[in-house]
Amino acid sequence: MDNTIKFFPYSRLICILLATCLLTGCTKNFTELNTNPAGVTDEEANADYALVASFLAQAQRDIIPENVGEYQLANNLCSDTYAGYLTPPTPFVGNANNVTYSLVPGWYQAIFVDRYIKAMNPLFRVERDSRQDKRLQDIFAFAKLLKVSAMHRTSDKVGPIIYSKYNVLNENGQIDYDSQENAYKNFFLDLDTATTILKDIQNNPKSAAMAKSDMAYTADNYKRWLRYANTLRLRLAIRIVAIAPNIAKTEGEKALNPANGGLLEVNADNCIIGLSTDHPLNTITGAWGDTRMSAPVESILGGYDDPRMAKLFDPAADPLVAGQYKGIRSGINIDGKSRYENYSKLRAFPNQMQLMIAAESWFLKAEAALRGWSNAGTAKTNYETGIDRSFEMYGLSSQVTAYKNNSTSKPKAYVDPKAIKAGENNVAIGSPYLSTMTIRWEDGDSNDRKLERIITQKWIAMFPDGDEAWAEYRRTGYPILFPNIVNFSGNTIPTIPGIRRMPYPQREYDSNNQSVTAAVQLLNGPDNGGTRLWWDVVNKHF
Repeated sequence: MDNTIKFFPYSRLICILLATCLLTGCTKNFTELNTNPAGVTDEEANADYALVASFLAQAQRDIIPENVGEYQLANNLCSDTYAGYLTPPTPFVGNANNVTYSLVPGWYQAIFVDRYIKAMNPLFRVERDSRQDKRLQDIFAFAKLLKVSAMHRTSDKVGPIIYSKYNVLNENGQIDYDSQENAYKNFFLDLDTATTILKDIQNNPKSAAMAKSDMAYTADNYKRWLRYANTLRLRLAIRIVAIAPNIAKTEGEKALNPANGGLLEVNADNCIIGLSTDHPLNTITGAWGDTRMSAPVESILGGYDDPRMAKLFDPAADPLVAGQYKGIRSGINIDGKSRYENYSKLRAFPNQMQLMIAAESWFLKAEAALRGWSNAGTAKTNYETGIDRSFEMYGLSSQVTAYKNNSTSKPKAYVDPKAIKAGENNVAIGSPYLSTMTIRWEDGDSNDRKLERIITQKWIAMFPDGDEAWAEYRRTGYPILFPNIVNFSGNTIPTIPGIRRMPYPQREYDSNNQSVTAAVQLLNGPDNGGTRLWWDVVNKHF
């Protein structure tokens, strides 16, 4: 296997997309990101909803991209790595790549460009055409909800985004950005619209259009999407708690109010999207051999003797560590793929994508309770229930009581016997980068330590959702991860606390220059990986 990224050219990917989903207007210009596809006639909409369903199916499958090349660029070599979940054994671009903070423009453009082509564009089309059609109000709500689901992940990687002014040309013929603050306010407004409709119809049988469009649920569709919407609102409220505590509390308590439909509570509520192909991580792990367990997974799950480890990874095949669960530390000197390719591989995923699970909901409630929000319950109960739900997902319920009562196990020191330079990949006991966090809930601990405990277990439970894990790491600093050894950013990204965002793609500067330049001004810092997002506040937890 060579050391080049394996991905489909964008032109081919987009043309496949257009052929299968009947989108039109594919060009290499800015308009493909910011104009709607062809309209649907009343006759077509009333026939069998196939076109609407195709748009919505594509959007659902691109909230986290199912296309393996897109996933590798937009997720695996970005958020999955920065979250401490997975690390490539491959020294792409001579080891000067995203992992070592030499950000590759051809890689990070996928984070921005594909989300507009494959999610925002079709959702805009569905939302526009269903807005005034009383027969399609469930579809209108669904499109709103999916739009927030997709675009908050984009904003949480780059900052300001094109959202409320999508498809609206300004006086200069360009498209304006929302600041991240305004984007979040619009996310909450769109969730208001979606949840109002879903509350009204939650007990109705699903419509023919919804039956064709919903890729996650086969029963109680409206109720479960309402719970998903409320949990998404709680996720976003918690995200902004350090920078906008009043808005966060208002939105969080709205999500927590049982009169509004409830949250994801049991694993039957988990939002899992059926894919049209194999899970992208299976190819990246297997045929391509380009991702392996990261060192923090070995340290944290290994230190806890966590039975979920064996559900997620295989022991290493390398003779030096054979039979052990062995991860690779991110941002190190890698001279060749053969050095680390036989460290622990991911076990195979089914052909479905995890968007949000009940375990996350309970950990969000645990933090909300820690902050004293109404209807949040108690932090201890929520924390323990989150662990329960995660263990249930893996068929490990018989082991959960002992795990929750473990008050001594801590993350273990990381030692790499194949480090190129002695000691550079090792994290010894006493290191500030080795967590001392235990598992059992301790009422006497400080709120900061309780928060670290919640986020650490949340990080384990959400795997492999690197988008959320990286966002929560930047927001809280938890779980404690190992810093890069190698930093090729040219002093634009601090080694500690690490990368904060991804830049805008060059094509935005080429085709929407005035607007993207104004968006950079909204960042209050340069367009590089070291500039913090609006909600990324330094060391402010309570």
